Amino acid sequence: MTVTSVLFVCTGNICRSPLAEGIFLHLAAERGEAAAYRADSAGTGGWHEGEAPDRRSIHVAALNGIDISGQRARKITGRDFERFDLILGMDRGHVAALKARAPSDHAGRIHLFSRFAAARDFDIPDPYYGGPDDFADVYNMLLSGCGLLLERLLSMRGS
Repeated sequence: MTVTSVLFVCTGNICRSPLAEGIFLHLAAERGEAAAYRADSAGTGGWHEGEAPDRRSIHVAALNGIDISGQRARKITGRDFERFDLILGMDRGHVAALKARAPSDHAGRIHLFSRFAAARDFDIPDPYYGGPDDFADVYNMLLSGCGLLLERLLSMRGS
């Protein structure tokens, strides 16, 4: 079986991308497809390297039965552009930063999360400076998007 690898990217890898990673892997497991996917997350910057996700991301994930507390923030590396089939930026700024850094033969792997997952063009907002409702809203956006992403990848696998 071929394993599809997905990297979720946000700014510091403590809010959006760890949630996306956790949600995606959770949904794949629920569908009995965990062995078919490998997922990770990273940040465009390394300010939080080695830290656990933001406590509010951990909390909203836990409220929904997902444990992301063991994840650790890291900055994207040059090797990631080779290791992952799909690299999804949470907003347009992430996509621009990733494309600027990627080798030209790997730029086609980089997409805006919402565009690739849901064929819609919007940024997943950064909840860092917000409150619990902002984290809940981002969780729900990512849940919907990851569900659509998984459906798309399953469909691509089947064709």
